[in-house]
Amino acid sequence: MAPRTLSTLSKALLAPALALGATAGLAAAPAQAAVWNSCDQWGNTTLNGYTLYNNIWGSGAGRQCVWANSGTNWGVWADHPNTGGIKSYPNAKKVINKPITSLTSLTSSYNVTVPAAGAYNTSYDIWDTDYDHEIMLWVNYNGAVGPLGTAQGTVSLGGHTWNVYKGNNGANEVYSFLRTADSTAGTVNILPILKWIKDTKGWIGNETIGDVQFGYEITSSAGGLDFRTDNLTVSGG
Repeated sequence: MAPRTLSTLSKALLAPALALGATAGLAAAPAQAAVWNSCDQWGNTTLNGYTLYNNIWGSGAGRQCVWANSGTNWGVWADHPNTGGIKSYPNAKKVINKPITSLTSLTSSYNVTVPAAGAYNTSYDIWDTDYDHEIMLWVNYNGAVGPLGTAQGTVSLGGHTWNVYKGNNGANEVYSFLRTADSTAGTVNILPILKWIKDTKGWIGNETIGDVQFGYEITSSAGGLDFRTDNLTVSGG
């Protein structure tokens, strides 16, 4: 889950600590990352239609650096302490900006390499344009992490079987779909999931889907761990 804003004071307090770790973090980036890299808290760039964010937003965060060869081939090195609470959500974002009923398709393919240690989830974070509704699709997860809200049962949609949770974080509704078995590569047909939430459950109306984000929601990665997106595509129309 990525927050919309962070106070100026919080940014000011975090910046010095992040700056101290910038040099060490950059050294961990892979040699093939020649296009772009950043250890800045809010570092971002746009490559071939995708916007990449370093996005270190949680309290108690450590060092983190993101690198990219393209918007669909990128990764992150993160060294966050073994404490509770989400520290970051480095991600790549594709903007859709279409109402659900206007979409004829919305699909994504992913191929990732993730560590065996740490606490994190690899997830899609899908938002409406008003940021009232957040739909998370967890394709794998590790360690002491869990979804917000209460269990709503199990459903097979979009080529996968999910455990569904519904909750509210105080700012927006959150619908979490956790794949019943971890996957590091696959294709998700996202549109049937959106239609199920809208038509079958009635949890949302004909929302305009804004951002489709894909990345790593990291709680801990002590000692420095690598997360790599070997390939990512998001397409919809």
